[in-house]
Amino acid sequence: MPLTTRATSRAHGGVQGVHSHASTTTGTDMEFSVFVPDHAPGAKLPVVWYLSGLTCTQANVTEKGEFRAACAEHGLILVAPDTSPRGDGVPDDPQGAYDFGLGAGFYLDATQAPFDRHYRMKTYIEDELPGLVGEHFPADLSRQSIMGHSMGGHGALTISLRNPGRFRATSAFAPIVAPSEVPWGQKALSGYLGDDREAWAQYDTCQLIEAGARLPEILVDQGLSDGFLEDQLRPGLLEDACAKAGIDLTLRMQDGYDHSYFFISSFMAEHLAWHAARLNA
Repeated sequence: MPLTTRATSRAHGGVQGVHSHASTTTGTDMEFSVFVPDHAPGAKLPVVWYLSGLTCTQANVTEKGEFRAACAEHGLILVAPDTSPRGDGVPDDPQGAYDFGLGAGFYLDATQAPFDRHYRMKTYIEDELPGLVGEHFPADLSRQSIMGHSMGGHGALTISLRNPGRFRATSAFAPIVAPSEVPWGQKALSGYLGDDREAWAQYDTCQLIEAGARLPEILVDQGLSDGFLEDQLRPGLLEDACAKAGIDLTLRMQDGYDHSYFFISSFMAEHLAWHAARLNA
């Protein structure tokens, strides 16, 4: 699969790149970033997938996430895809809202017109992009983990739950854990999938767990000063679901932190060390 390198920069004993390709899944050009730490010739490195939140592109975490030093220390490749397809002909929210359409793909495969043609982020993240990364980078795809923020936390959790054994570690910052129960999720799931709530279940972390999906452990950080905590995120629902299912959830409620990358960057190194311990075991 052809790959275009848009930019590279030396950083923290590695190379930060931004790349693009013509996606057969979304029918658009897709951009993503990859940090590759220095490594011995021929070595293969474990991969951490980072999924971003509403309104974001790959640039948000690439520029603000402060992950490179930790990735270099632990020998981790970090891949950050975009949050939705983009380009001419890609439909957006008719009202121009931030929580649906461009920048808000919700890591699902849409079934409702006109979004079903391009909004296929589930298949893109689960199938197409890993193949591309494995082909062009020194990635050991037998050692993968996944993490994300907000909508991306929702994506990381649901993708990991739907693919048991694929990811050695799963963590999230302020994830949307029960989209079927909150305004952001209800808008996205109904708009992309229609009104059949059974079709929503594969994209709802709490419902997947209640239906029998399991992970051995999950790490979540949540800011107590996050303005979306009560209405959109509701981590207590995840806590209850994990307790009933016997999933080892570490939920850290962080005093004074909000929903921003100031919060994410404060705990990024701890998450990556946690991932590295499992990826390099």
